[in-house]
Amino acid sequence: MLRFLKGVVGGVSGTGLKDLPYNIGDPYPSAWGSWTHHRGTSCKDGDGSPVSIFSLSASNAQDSLLAAARNGVKRLRTVRHPNILSFLHSTEVETVEGSSSRITIYIVTEPVMPLSEKIKELGLEGTQRDEYYAWGLNQIAKAVSFLNNDCKLVHGNVCLASVVVTPTLDWKLHAFDVLSEFDGNNGNATGPMLQYEWLIGSQYKPMELAKSDWVAIRKSPPWAIDSWGLGCLIYELFSGMKLGKTEELRDTASIPKSLLQDYQRLLSSMPSRRMNTAKLLENSEYFQNKLVDTIHFMEILTLKDSVEKDTFFRKLPNLAEQLPRQIVLKKLLPLLASALEFGSAASPALTALLKMGSWLSAEEFSVKVLPTIVKLFSSNDRAIRVSLLQHIDQYGESLSAHVVDEQVYSHVATGFSDTSALLRELTLKSMLILAPKLSQRTISGSLLKYLSKLQVDEEPAIRTNTTILLGNIAIYLNEGTRKRVLINAFTVRALRDTFSPARGSSSYYDVTEIATRILPNVVVLTIDPDSDVRSKSFQAVEQFLQIVKQYHEKTNAGDTTAASTGISSIPANASLLGWAMSSLTIKGKPLEQAPLASANSGLPLSSRTSNASSEIVVDSPSIAAVQINSSTDLADQPVPESPTSTDGWGEIENGIHEEQGSDKDGWDDIEPFEESKPSPALVNIQAAQKRPVSQPVPQPKAQATSLRPKSTVKVTKDEDDDLWGSIAAPAPKTSTRPLNVKSATTLDDDDPWASIAAPPPTTRARPLAAGRGRGKPSAPKLGAQRINRTSSSGM
Repeated sequence: MLRFLKGVVGGVSGTGLKDLPYNIGDPYPSAWGSWTHHRGTSCKDGDGSPVSIFSLSASNAQDSLLAAARNGVKRLRTVRHPNILSFLHSTEVETVEGSSSRITIYIVTEPVMPLSEKIKELGLEGTQRDEYYAWGLNQIAKAVSFLNNDCKLVHGNVCLASVVVTPTLDWKLHAFDVLSEFDGNNGNATGPMLQYEWLIGSQYKPMELAKSDWVAIRKSPPWAIDSWGLGCLIYELFSGMKLGKTEELRDTASIPKSLLQDYQRLLSSMPSRRMNTAKLLENSEYFQNKLVDTIHFMEILTLKDSVEKDTFFRKLPNLAEQLPRQIVLKKLLPLLASALEFGSAASPALTALLKMGSWLSAEEFSVKVLPTIVKLFSSNDRAIRVSLLQHIDQYGESLSAHVVDEQVYSHVATGFSDTSALLRELTLKSMLILAPKLSQRTISGSLLKYLSKLQVDEEPAIRTNTTILLGNIAIYLNEGTRKRVLINAFTVRALRDTFSPARGSSSYYDVTEIATRILPNVVVLTIDPDSDVRSKSFQAVEQFLQIVKQYHEKTNAGDTTAASTGISSIPANASLLGWAMSSLTIKGKPLEQAPLASANSGLPLSSRTSNASSEIVVDSPSIAAVQINSSTDLADQPVPESPTSTDGWGEIENGIHEEQGSDKDGWDDIEPFEESKPSPALVNIQAAQKRPVSQPVPQPKAQATSLRPKSTVKVTKDEDDDLWGSIAAPAPKTSTRPLNVKSATTLDDDDPWASIAAPPPTTRARPLAAGRGRGKPSAPKLGAQRINRTSSSGM
């Protein structure tokens, strides 16, 4: 039978007991009483989470140590409090060694460390030490008050050895072997109230307990014995050594002055006059310090209103620098992360979280901070989302590519279409860090679609930075996507933007694209109204020409690989890029009223795009004309083939402009640039401008068509460029509908007067009365009345 028990219950393996799902590690140098405190790990689910294992052995099953240990196991299992050690598991094992047997009791708890060892490890001094001691004593006083006042229990041996510390630096009370009920109401009882009081060291016993005066103990308040023990704990803490005898408690040199009076009341020689631990928490000014107040606020955060939370979290980053660093990282940081994760913290708390996280190593940051940040991206709180994007440079590099692509991007992308310009702007800037971690599928299928729409955003700064972002993430695009997207993004949109900084851009181009598509568009900007754009344009033209010259020299030298030579960036635009990225937001607000250094900066953007004033027509007609001509010429140039794309730029490149269903490609609000039809006879039109206006004689359309063959269209256009350059209207800059909506039906395309005819009236004027003015007389009202009268009589 003993062999069976030994194999099934009492067997010991190299890593742990068979019926104990935990691995027993190395012991700590100290523990309370006869217990041994081991480090340990859990075997459940293979997670290896840390635990603490307490063991006590005896050779006799009837040993009083085992009886007291069983009492401690029972009490620890049933008493639950935040400041009392958390019980996980217990077992009792009998092992047989030769002819003798040994019984061992194991208690498994949350991972803790003896307080004496943790104090040595932290090495705190001065004010920071006193603040941490105040916080710890506050927690132990709460535990003792709970036992004495709420549970009517007496711990019996509160001292330094009965306190342990968690990984978050919380102090917890344990060593419940002596714990007993307080039976002060039983006046007839004469036996010992504390059955295992012999386990208490003589130096920790108050006078009545040392004399075993159980009558006086029962007449005393429930907290009398434990208040004395709390005084012993205070002495051991500040003196830095274990209490040797009771007389040493009279030495108060090491006790803080703010705590001295309460210390003396805890150690009163009269049990009835000893201070209740609950009163200690309420009255002592020693517990009123920054660390205690901060942690206390965090623990009752859900009870605070939004104003208190906002004020607290705005002060927390500076306050954290004044607190003990280890306590901030191990106590405040987990509390803050939990509050953010469960929604009880305000958005300013993220700033404090990241500041505390900056004090961690990279490995600890990935474990303690990043999981919370990833969860916050799914928050619906706009303030949280804005704060995440504003600080993405502090944690973005720590995010793995898989987490960004699978968990983060889908939530961040909602900001591209947000109604808040600030959120759209911050989302755009965040792509500078997140885009390198995205897969090609996500970039081509999602990101480029959003960027194509942001290039026509109502905010000028967002349009500009979209162009800049495209240049920065070009290296992360595959070659096919790069050729299909970047040329159209820069030439079709960026170079024609009404916002002058958006017209300075660079990207990845090969020589063919530079010569046929880039230079014709960039040269236009050398006469831009904005001086900064003009200077950047000249620099860009010079650099692009340098590339073409290098290609020419390599071609003459017989280098066949020169055709693929390109440029990845233009250093001359570095200052422009820096301006756009740094000036996008000012004090948390979008750059909606950014000053534009252009010739017509005095007008708002809406007026400059919609009002056809004489000043605009004079300043910019040549630019608009050249842009339209160059885009028409580029349409005849060969374009690198690429597969059908869904990124929002492929349709422009292939010349497809669908009227319906354009919401999916992101180009629905861009009007295609079409070349206006030239007049059939410029000489006749110029002569007509000098003659009085008269009604033109309509001519048959078929005859006009035969007189103007299609082969002469381009020749006429080239000859008319110089003649019409001074009076040509600027190209439309917005997608607004022209005033002459019915021109297609009222004017003949071959009518030589159609191009200079006045537009139809935009309002409905009342017809002139008969006999007034030169208008045609209206029909007499009498006839109309007669008709009505006749019809009514017929009925």
